Amino acid sequence: MGSPSKVYSKYSIIVPSYNRQEEIEELLESFLALEFPPERLELIIADDGSVDKTKSVVKEYQRKLSFEVRFYSQKNQGPGTARNMGAKKAKGDFFIFIDSDCMVPSDWLKNIDAGLMRQNADAFGGRDSFHEDFPVLLKAINYSMTSFLTTGGLRGSRGKKLAKFYPRSFNMGLSKQTFHKIGGFGSLRHGQDIEFSHRLIKSGAKIVYIDNAIVFHKRRTSIKKFFKQVFNWGVARINLYKIDQTMLEPLHVIPAVVTLFFLFLLFSSILTSNVWHIAKWLFLIGIIVILFSTLQAMIRYKSWHMIYLIPIIIPIQIFGYGLGFISAFFYRVVLNREELVGFKRKYYK
Repeated sequence: MGSPSKVYSKYSIIVPSYNRQEEIEELLESFLALEFPPERLELIIADDGSVDKTKSVVKEYQRKLSFEVRFYSQKNQGPGTARNMGAKKAKGDFFIFIDSDCMVPSDWLKNIDAGLMRQNADAFGGRDSFHEDFPVLLKAINYSMTSFLTTGGLRGSRGKKLAKFYPRSFNMGLSKQTFHKIGGFGSLRHGQDIEFSHRLIKSGAKIVYIDNAIVFHKRRTSIKKFFKQVFNWGVARINLYKIDQTMLEPLHVIPAVVTLFFLFLLFSSILTSNVWHIAKWLFLIGIIVILFSTLQAMIRYKSWHMIYLIPIIIPIQIFGYGLGFISAFFYRVVLNREELVGFKRKYYK
């Protein structure tokens, strides 16, 4: 006879927030349709020092939602610290972390609960996707973020992955007991959820991927914001490497290699025509790949706007990440300096 399934009596959903009142409102609105016994969950908004009307928005939904909603605030210290604050206030025996720029479908928590019990798990990671109502730019970013070409399935998919899957803070959870066993989130400004998941994996906890636990993830709402985000992810990967070298895998280096190779070909082709003959064929291959991705995105999202968005978004993701990775590698590995943050001032603008 197998071991009995784990049953969690109450879930604490913890959402860090920082000046995201519109997105918090959309998230709370989506919780109105949640199909789950209200006595088995609580929602904690762990605010990181917002100066907008986030608190007022939460207060409004405290009256609308059928389950307990609590709001806590701290001086601005970063999302990891905010999540830790929320965990300290939580009453549940299982903590679920979701980002403020997400929305949930009605069966989200029901699917998590069933998946955890069915697989007798201590922790889980879910995937992110798009909502039909998202603007076309967000759909293009969603395609780039979930395409095998750009991520290799790192964010979670049904197929095989080319690198280890780490549950991410936009949609992950673990038992209260496991959380206290591994300690809370670290101090990294970016990538702290990967470092947290790394400790979770090393702890020996049983972690499952629940494919039907989907959140609708808005991510960044402009091309400029998206570039800043992926640049900081490239920086974060080197910061993670400096903590533990096993958090850097070959797939993580590819965007930096592509970026360096592209720059080399670009400058070399200016100096000599011999290099240009080679470069033009490589550029042609790249164009064909982009065109194939554009066609696939047009079919998936039923939008002709992908014709001009995908050829912009995919290169931004690859080269933005690559430039961040290269900058951090030079700063931290070559010069042996302390942690590099990347974009920090006006990061959300």
